[in-house]
Amino acid sequence: MNRLRPNKDSGNTTTRGRTVVVVSILLMIAFIHIFRIGTYFQGKLFTLYYSYFSDIVVPFGMYFLLCLINERFRLIKNWYVKAILVFGIASSTEVLQAFGVPLLGRTYDPFDFIMFGAGVLLAVFVDRFLFDRFLSCWSPKTEDSSVAIQQKPL
Repeated sequence: MNRLRPNKDSGNTTTRGRTVVVVSILLMIAFIHIFRIGTYFQGKLFTLYYSYFSDIVVPFGMYFLLCLINERFRLIKNWYVKAILVFGIASSTEVLQAFGVPLLGRTYDPFDFIMFGAGVLLAVFVDRFLFDRFLSCWSPKTEDSSVAIQQKPL
């Protein structure tokens, strides 16, 4: 009977840790927007911040939001699928702005596509190279992979 019940600890720590990391990222993005950090900038930095900051951090946050559900949906499990999906959604808002539909902004700017790409690439870098290596809760470690490493043939 014990074999039929799933182990409550398997994957739970990884899921909980991943959720904490993603919610922390999203809260930081929200707080930056709520407290209007850009009002403290002046000159060109002010203009750059209000022109492109959200174009970078919103796709960054969207990517990590998808990281929360990638265990449930196999289609978005791979990083490149998440990246393409986020870039496509962000770009579609800009295309709608070009046609006069004010969705997440009112002004069409072709440089926004570059910033969307930068936000997605930054998220991929953080996901694949930083979190994967330095956060034990980020990638589930299977017992089989650790056993395979220990049983290398001589």
